[in-house]
Amino acid sequence: MKREILVTVSPKETRVAILEDDQLVELMVDREEEERHVGDVYKGLVTAVLPGMQSAFVDIGMEKSGFLHVSDLAGAELLDEDDDGNGRGDGRSGGHRRRRGRGRRGSNGMAIQDHLKRGQEIIVQVTKEAISTKGPRLTGQVSLPGRFLVFMPGVDHIGVSRKIEDRSERVRLRKILEEVKPEEGGVIVRTAAEELTRQEFEREVKSLVETWRKVVNKSGRSKAPALLHQEAELTSGLIRDIFSDKVDRLVVDDRQLYAQVRRYLKRLSPELMDRVQLYRDRIPLFEAMGIEPEIEAAFHRTVPLKSGGSIVIEPTEALVSIDVNTGRYTGKKDPEATILRTNIDAAREIARQLRLRDIGGIVVIDFIDMELPANRRKVLSELKTWLGRDRAKTKAFEVSDLGLIEMTRQRRRPSLYQSATERCDDCGGSGRVMQFTALARKIERQLRRAALDGKNKKVRVRTHPAVALYLLEHEKDTLDRLGREHGLEIHVGDDPLFHRDDFELISLPSQRPIKLDLTA
Repeated sequence: MKREILVTVSPKETRVAILEDDQLVELMVDREEEERHVGDVYKGLVTAVLPGMQSAFVDIGMEKSGFLHVSDLAGAELLDEDDDGNGRGDGRSGGHRRRRGRGRRGSNGMAIQDHLKRGQEIIVQVTKEAISTKGPRLTGQVSLPGRFLVFMPGVDHIGVSRKIEDRSERVRLRKILEEVKPEEGGVIVRTAAEELTRQEFEREVKSLVETWRKVVNKSGRSKAPALLHQEAELTSGLIRDIFSDKVDRLVVDDRQLYAQVRRYLKRLSPELMDRVQLYRDRIPLFEAMGIEPEIEAAFHRTVPLKSGGSIVIEPTEALVSIDVNTGRYTGKKDPEATILRTNIDAAREIARQLRLRDIGGIVVIDFIDMELPANRRKVLSELKTWLGRDRAKTKAFEVSDLGLIEMTRQRRRPSLYQSATERCDDCGGSGRVMQFTALARKIERQLRRAALDGKNKKVRVRTHPAVALYLLEHEKDTLDRLGREHGLEIHVGDDPLFHRDDFELISLPSQRPIKLDLTA
């Protein structure tokens, strides 16, 4: 399988795309005004202990207190190691799975009221971003990821990523770990550590232990709530977590980031340096690779299938429902074969859309009804096979009596849809519109594209009055910079008839609309 990572950088936004066989499968966006907290370590203050829920709320200095379950307390029972430290490979912290319990005590026999009390200070790590009305999810079992290892303070545990399948290599790695494991905690070997020497392990163990000691020292000097350790930025974390010999190339369009990546690889994985490329073309990277339209389509409800059918994705507060339709594909003689082909096609696309849209939580899929049990098993097997490529944990259950497949996907942060949209005032909150910041970045990209052909020297951005006001009040520096860089004279005009998500670029003085073919 061909695998590529593309990184495009602008002053206020960094976007990272992962392609498999030239198809977009993951998109991560890091905007200047948005903060990411997963993997950050805090000294928190317990504000409430709830024995009935076996949980506590902890103030870590955010708008909403974080949620801590008894199963995530330091000292809770370790279940087993997970692939590459909890499979987070999104630039956030690694980790390991523990048992979860409900009721008056956790499944490990611990009772939260025996370990925490209101007003107590505790070191915690963010495992899930705050989403909607919920605060961040926390754990007292801190884990610090490196390039080759995940270090778990206070845990007496040695593990090897399941993705390292060679039996003799697993034995060799475990033997080395037994010799280099620090007294301060346990370690899990990541996939990138295959064939690594003892000296390289010792070097990373030393670095991670030193990081933890700094956390502890800062905790002793700080009053809760306080940030003790901040996880790596999006791009840095991705390079650390997923850029390996299984990635064919990494393309970056920013010289500073390109140099930074090369310095990092020269120190830790020099054999990968030849796979890093600096993109220099005038046409924006994502447009040149033809993935901008795919990103736009990721906000649509309906996704067409190659067979002619379609899937409809509907996010709700409790779960995400996905419906499969045959569309114009009706086959010839055998309806069951037609339905099977459409469902197989849909299973692959659903797995991709879950990754691309970063959908988490409960997902219910309504495939087209099939009469033969063997065909139902084929569709479920196909879905599980393609979900196997996902870095997030997934679990798909058997087809229910109603013909539905229920599944779960690990949620670490708001989905792509949630992070780029907000509730629409015009429709009473029943729908959503793009955030001003996301819309401003879209306008910025199209202005850059309009400047490439050299024909447009004076351009008016015509948009909804609220968006026009936002551009003039908050994006004036961006518009001025674009004008200087591309020799453009940019004007902003409002039109009350425009929907808030709509805008148009007008060439002046001809008043001709500028049509951009983003698929070219």
